[in-house]
Amino acid sequence: MGQPLRHSLRVRYAECDIQGQVFNAHYLTYFDQSMTELWRAAFGGYTKMLERGIDLVVVHAEVDFHAGARFDRELTLEVGVARLGRTSMITRHRIVDGSTRLATGELCHVFVDSRNLAKIPIPRWAREALAPWVLADCQGSREGGSHGRQG
Repeated sequence: MGQPLRHSLRVRYAECDIQGQVFNAHYLTYFDQSMTELWRAAFGGYTKMLERGIDLVVVHAEVDFHAGARFDRELTLEVGVARLGRTSMITRHRIVDGSTRLATGELCHVFVDSRNLAKIPIPRWAREALAPWVLADCQGSREGGSHGRQG
């Protein structure tokens, strides 16, 4: 099975709060950046996926905070596919600063037709493109998942 996709990100001053730490909402932005990198690696970029008539919408997001990131630190972001359902996927995210775990979480996306946003089954080409990042404990195509969602 696959391994998480890893990339780095440097914390910008504007992302920090008055306490000098990354403001909590930015962690979801960091997760989204990881998704952009995953699309780049899997499909050649988000627009390549759109050109094939597929888009995604977030239906669930969760973040657990473990420690705070600070300005100008270079963080390592990881994303892996935890579940590929019939119409949805769950990705697991982890953000670290060196050996310090900062945040972990999950995003659940539903695949939709890019023209009308109607839910659609995950195309075979998308499953194959995501295969290198499907985690060893992935639940395969079983319905349900950690959030009880159908799809």
